[in-house]
Amino acid sequence: MPNITDSTLQGFLDALASGESTPGGGGAAALTGSQAAALLSMVLNFTVGRKKYAPVEEEMRTILARTEQLRAELLSLVDRDAEAFGAVVACYTMPKETDAEKAARTAAMQAGMKGAAAVPFAVAEKCLELLRLAEPVGIKGNATVVSDAATSLYLAQAGLKSGLLNVEINLKYIKDDAFNAEWAAKVADLRAAAADAYTTAAAACSATLGVSV
Repeated sequence: MPNITDSTLQGFLDALASGESTPGGGGAAALTGSQAAALLSMVLNFTVGRKKYAPVEEEMRTILARTEQLRAELLSLVDRDAEAFGAVVACYTMPKETDAEKAARTAAMQAGMKGAAAVPFAVAEKCLELLRLAEPVGIKGNATVVSDAATSLYLAQAGLKSGLLNVEINLKYIKDDAFNAEWAAKVADLRAAAADAYTTAAAACSATLGVSV
């Protein structure tokens, strides 16, 4: 199967709307996060090289390098999410006639679900970083385009929440109490950190824009 990210925007949306399982919510979350990173990069590209923002040039270039890296990483997670879900679906075709076959099928499915939980969590982690980066961009970036940083903030939050939802859905079907406890704690910690980061970044964008974000 060709990479989803090699398709056109229209092709991706058609695939998303189709009766196929992938791409789905996890891939949409990753793409949303990638768009959030792209918008931060846009604000930064309107900032670096401008005489007015020379005092923050070095800091903005450093952040730009990271937002571009996050943009690429999140885009790659669109395909990784589809691959992880495909690994789970493939388990349903495994034989289950004997006890040994049933055990192998169950083990493979459980491993697949753990992998399927890890990908959207990675999406959420990267979106959290974008929430944190939106704060200095909102304060110090080119004020004429900080509204795009605020839009990035909304998109990053959507990608993060959608990613965590997909993690929690997978945990429901994983029969490993220790794994579930560990990952439930990781989800809770990330969600709490995201709430703080969003509040801080929204305040920064609001202060620059003069409107509530």
